[in-house]
Amino acid sequence: MQWIVGVILFALGICISVALHEAGHMAAAKMFGMRVRRYFIGFGPTIWSFRRGETEYGLKAIPAGGFCDIAGMTALDEVTPEEAPRAMWRYATWKRFVVMVAGSITHFIIGFVILYLMAITMGLPNLSLDVNTVRPQVGTVNDCVVDKTKTSGTGCTSGAAAPAKNAGLRPGDVVQSVAGTPTPTWRDMVKKVEGLSGPAEFVVRRGSQTLTLTVDVAQVATTDGKKVGAIGVSVALPPTVNTYGALDGVGGAASFTGQMFVGVWNGLLAFPEKIPKVVQAIGGGQRDPETPVSVVGASIIGGDAVERGLWEIFILMLATLNFFVGVFNLLPLLPLDGGHIAVLFYEKIRDWVRRLRGKPAGGPVDYSKLSAVTMVFVLLGGAVVLLTVTADIVNPIRIPQ
Repeated sequence: MQWIVGVILFALGICISVALHEAGHMAAAKMFGMRVRRYFIGFGPTIWSFRRGETEYGLKAIPAGGFCDIAGMTALDEVTPEEAPRAMWRYATWKRFVVMVAGSITHFIIGFVILYLMAITMGLPNLSLDVNTVRPQVGTVNDCVVDKTKTSGTGCTSGAAAPAKNAGLRPGDVVQSVAGTPTPTWRDMVKKVEGLSGPAEFVVRRGSQTLTLTVDVAQVATTDGKKVGAIGVSVALPPTVNTYGALDGVGGAASFTGQMFVGVWNGLLAFPEKIPKVVQAIGGGQRDPETPVSVVGASIIGGDAVERGLWEIFILMLATLNFFVGVFNLLPLLPLDGGHIAVLFYEKIRDWVRRLRGKPAGGPVDYSKLSAVTMVFVLLGGAVVLLTVTADIVNPIRIPQ
C-alpha cells in the first residue's frame, strides 16, 4: 500500500510541476498583455472548465502534462481579428523571450524551493563527500599499520606498530605536506606516503599551530605482492548530510542547486551513449541504475523510496526532475521552448545584419520550413520515450531492500 501511495504521490508531483510550467508561460504572457486563450491541465477530453475574462481554464481526462494556448505564438498561427493586435509574434523579441523561458524558470524555482525546504528540515546530502578529494584531515590514529592483504581490517604488520601514533599525530590534524610535497587532498597524501619508507617530515596544521613531525613510514604488503608505505591513520570524513537554518539554508540550497545543474548537464551529454544499455535491459540484461528513466520509472523509484521510508530520495528526485525538465526544455530544438528561443535569436541577429547592409528587417520565420527538422526530433524523442517506458515496465530500476 505504501508503495502505491508513493507512486501516486510522485506522479502527482510531476503533474503539478508541468501544470506550474504552463502557468509560468501564462503569467508572463498576461503580464505583457498577450492574448491567452486557454490554460488546461492534462490532454484529451475536457472534464471540467470555466472562463474568467478572455481565458478558459480547465482539466482534461489524461493527466499527462498540460498546455497554455497563447494567440499568435508564430506568424503562421490563425488568429481572429480581435486577437490579431495582441498576437504573441507581434511583441518585442525580449518579451517573447521572457514568455518562452518562463516555463523553465518556473521549474528552476520549484527545484530551488524543494531544496530549500529540505535544507532547513532534513538537510541536504553532501555531494562532495569523496574520500579521495576531501582535505587530508586525520580522523583516527591507529595502534598499528595493517597489512593491505587483510580484508577484515585487522592484523598489524610485524615490526611497524604505530608510525603516526609514535610521531605524535592526533585526530583532527590536517597534513599540509609530506616530505616537502604539498598534499591538498587525502589522495595526494596517500599517494605520497605509499612511495616512502623510513623517516619523513610531515607538516601538519593543528588548530592555529603549524607543526613539523617526523614519521617513520612503515612498509606493508599489497594484494599484488608489492610493498607500499603506510603510517596507520584514517581520514576524517565531512558529514554525509549538511543541515541549515532558515537564513543559511538559502545559500546551502543555492550551492546544491549549482551542483545539480552540473549533474543534469553532464547527464544530458552522456544521454546518447546510455541508450544501448536501455535496449540491453529490455532484452533481459542487468539494468544499469545510471540509465535514463521515464515518468513510469521515476514513479516506481518514488514508490520504493516511500515504502522504505527514504523520503530524502523521493524529494531529491522531484527536485532533480524539475531541473532536468527545465534544462532539457531549453535545448535549441523544436518543438521545445529552446527551439522557439533559437528562432527568436536568429530573427534578431538576421535583422541586425540586414540593417548593417542597409536593408529593412525581415519578416517572421516561416515555421513550415522547419517542419521536417521538427518531425525528426519528435520521432526520435518518441522512440526514446517508448524505449525507456518499455524498460521501466519489464526491467525497472529499483531501490534495494
